[in-house]
Amino acid sequence: MKNKRNIYTPLLLGIACAIGVFMGGKINYSSSDQLFSSNPKKEKLNRLIDYIDYEYVDEVNTDSIVDVTVNTILKGLDPHSVYIPEQEYDNVSQNMKGDFVGIGVSFYSVEDTIMVIQALEGGPSEKIGIRGGDRILYANDTPLFDLGVSSDSLTTFLKGKQGSKVELKVKRPGKEELLSFNVKRDHVPIKSVEAVYMLNKTVGYIKINRFAESTYEEFNAAIKALELMGAKEIALDLRDNPGGYLAEAINIADEFLKDEKLILFTKNKSGSIEKTFAQREGDFEDGHVYVLINENSASASEVVAGALQDNDVGTIIGRRSYGKGLVQREMDLGDGSAVRLTIARYYTPTGRSIQKPYENGNDSYFRDYERRYKNGELKSVDSIKVDDSLKYVTPGGKIVYGGGGIIPDVFIPKDIEIEREHIRILLNGGFLSRFVFQELERDRSYYNSLSKTEFDNEVEITDETVDRLIAFGKSEKLNIRLTEYKPLMKQYLKAVMAQQLFGSTYFQQLKNEGDPVIDKVLELSEKKNNFKD
Repeated sequence: MKNKRNIYTPLLLGIACAIGVFMGGKINYSSSDQLFSSNPKKEKLNRLIDYIDYEYVDEVNTDSIVDVTVNTILKGLDPHSVYIPEQEYDNVSQNMKGDFVGIGVSFYSVEDTIMVIQALEGGPSEKIGIRGGDRILYANDTPLFDLGVSSDSLTTFLKGKQGSKVELKVKRPGKEELLSFNVKRDHVPIKSVEAVYMLNKTVGYIKINRFAESTYEEFNAAIKALELMGAKEIALDLRDNPGGYLAEAINIADEFLKDEKLILFTKNKSGSIEKTFAQREGDFEDGHVYVLINENSASASEVVAGALQDNDVGTIIGRRSYGKGLVQREMDLGDGSAVRLTIARYYTPTGRSIQKPYENGNDSYFRDYERRYKNGELKSVDSIKVDDSLKYVTPGGKIVYGGGGIIPDVFIPKDIEIEREHIRILLNGGFLSRFVFQELERDRSYYNSLSKTEFDNEVEITDETVDRLIAFGKSEKLNIRLTEYKPLMKQYLKAVMAQQLFGSTYFQQLKNEGDPVIDKVLELSEKKNNFKD
């Protein structure tokens, strides 16, 4: 069992990312000092810190004591109330925003050189012609190679205020002279809608990786684009989406629900209930939607799936979702740090809470994936344990259950063979991305010259490519096991190659080929349309 646990540790950590998401907006407590000023419990803690600061025999970093104290307090509440230290706050917040200010490249630091993986779509670097494989050697004549610093330190040479300029000198494979680019730093979109394309002539596909500040805006643009392409139905892929802003989930659910349909309601400590209804005419109220979920779909993803399922709209496909029904709000602690505190529970329109139990502590809570693996529910819907006391009925007569996650209308088992899980870990952990970058470097000029059609027709992932992958794995002390899943590895390698050359939509398109969940969408769509005929 020890080896299996090692295999699944990265997946469990991925699930645990849901601990960092929150579903409320920021709240300003700057005017609440008077409310708490006479709190004797707070005074007791303050006095203890002062005693340690001024009287304790040795020097002690009381900042670290405070951090440990805050974390200990929050861990005793629930798994999703978390503390964000000052040094982590900017990175955590930026991930939930729709953009950042910079030059707009993703890169590896290889032998202390900035190697561009790709210029980010819509960013300044893409607009002026920087592309994958370029080496950024100088910024404003400052050398960026052989500095002996981390990747994070290298980014300080590229960051700056919006509108400021930086002159980059770039070495491009196939060019003898260095190329000069004068880049004006600007907002770079961080897209949460990472793929939009047509599965066939009538079914459009949208992949959302999180619910950030710009998600609904991106989603709305995607819907309109797919409608122009002829989409009559939408496959909304929320698999592995850990959640995010509640407002963005509500807006997306509203696109599929008639006015005045209940989307969700929340209940706080005092029992106060706040209901949220669909308020506007959505672009896709008359079209069919398939919502794709899995065991890593959490929080805001479950809001969308639950709202549509409880209103008898669309079809939920996949496996039981994560089970996070707690609402967090971010509160400033006054020193650059913050706390995301659970302030309410949310309920789907039929009244079910989908929060899974956490009475046995955080460690047990975040090992839920392993329990699902052991009890067989990843392979069979019959293995999902339901509580008849938490049975609810939708207006259309469909039976749904509370007590931990959204159970899909159509169950798709997961292939949990160790080799397949191993490949997923390599993909999600960035290993395949690092290898593919090295592969592209073998003939960068050729790969950069390809169109999508040429790439699709000409590029083949051979057994020799896989052999190089295995050797690359050994160099990173990874034992890559491949037997019957070698074709899947080849498929994923080509998908990652497409991602680095052409972006996330093409990656998802290639990755989705042969996906049983996507195949089920197309099967159900065909049956529905044949029935209409």
